[in-house]
Amino acid sequence: MTSPLLAMRAAILARLGGDAALAALMGGVVRLYDEPPRAALPVFALFGDGEARDDSVDGARRHLHALALVVFGKPGSTRSALDAAERIAALLDEAGLTLAGHALVSLRVESIAGHRDQSSGETRATVTLKAVTEAIAD
Repeated sequence: MTSPLLAMRAAILARLGGDAALAALMGGVVRLYDEPPRAALPVFALFGDGEARDDSVDGARRHLHALALVVFGKPGSTRSALDAAERIAALLDEAGLTLAGHALVSLRVESIAGHRDQSSGETRATVTLKAVTEAIAD
């Protein structure tokens, strides 16, 4: 069976990857990564912390997901991070994503938070997602 967390990440990437408005906010192409690429200039996003916890009920194998997407803004521009984060949230909140090996029961944006790293001055926005998935029997 496919990992529920990896299936969720792949579905998110597929959903965001085709959005022209998000691409425009990120400099022409949607840039969502597992790790920050070397010498990448913002605006880009990273998969942040993620967890899929067992939430099985009545014999159905379910998982409760908590997942963060972290958007890095242009130097001195919190708005660039928040604009991209807001677009990501609009695309994902209650979206009907297709996951490999799992059915999406629910997906919602729990929060959007903007912050500035005090030591580097980098601006970031974090989109926190909550979801429930159910394993599809083979």
